Amino acid sequence: MRLASVPETTAPLTSAVRPASTRVDLHQHLLPVEFLDALRSRSALPRIVDDWTLLTEGESPYSVNPTAHDVESRRFRELAEGKGDVLLSLPGNLRVEELPFDDARELIAVWHRSALELGEPFRVWAATPMNEFDLDGVAAILAHDRVVGLQVPATSLASAADLERLEPVFSIVERAGKPVLFHPRHVVAAPNHGVATSDTLPRAEQLKTAWNTWADGGRDRHPALRVAFIALAGLAPLAHAAASARGGRVPKSDPNVFYETSAYDERAIDAMARIVGVAPLVHGSDRPFRQPRDPELGRRFNHAVFSQNPRALLAGPPS
Repeated sequence: MRLASVPETTAPLTSAVRPASTRVDLHQHLLPVEFLDALRSRSALPRIVDDWTLLTEGESPYSVNPTAHDVESRRFRELAEGKGDVLLSLPGNLRVEELPFDDARELIAVWHRSALELGEPFRVWAATPMNEFDLDGVAAILAHDRVVGLQVPATSLASAADLERLEPVFSIVERAGKPVLFHPRHVVAAPNHGVATSDTLPRAEQLKTAWNTWADGGRDRHPALRVAFIALAGLAPLAHAAASARGGRVPKSDPNVFYETSAYDERAIDAMARIVGVAPLVHGSDRPFRQPRDPELGRRFNHAVFSQNPRALLAGPPS
């Protein structure tokens, strides 16, 4: 995700017309002041120079829009739109989880501390270093009641070997009764020679690969773990449905796999619903890079995707 914002297209709602706060947005990015200051203090990537110029691996210098990360402005808008819970995570282009262990752990600690201090309606997807695991840190942060689960880079689940490597991390999340969110990573410049690596795979391909890896062995290893894939898992279930129509293997239905809806319009969302059903679909906007919108698929559909299904992902099905 690039640290820019899509302009708001509507005026802020006043508190007098604020709807009931029942909706959940599973996927937003908002960098608190302390975290921004930590980026400004760095000499290595990712870092911010000249107050608002972001430097990241593989990208040209980029001007961050300060209003996109104004906490009080964002809080007012989310509450005005009827959000009960807004879930924040680290933007993918920062690649914080992939930094050297000590560097990653230090910056992640700043993220956790500053994001948890934001207050309502914000909640937090935790992060953890990927080059070397901080298992005690994962267990500790997941015990916080405002931490909803763990975000994992989709590129970290590219093979069966990755699934085996991540087993101790996933087991901790599973025992905590919280979900894992697979989020794509920024695509760095492709090499002039040689084959593409996980760093050069488009986001949809990262998500498809992660989904296939999970479908092939994740559930057997972690029978109770709830997982969600950003951006409808790159439409991987649609590709599998097409393959099965030509005689390929039909993937098993899994009530603990969810699909977040950002990056796609109502046509793609409707197509996914026809394959996986409505229950696994969960709303996420990717604000401030995209603005939330309602798919024009009916009030019952919207209630499921914006309220009922996200709460099933976060807390499990009602007993």
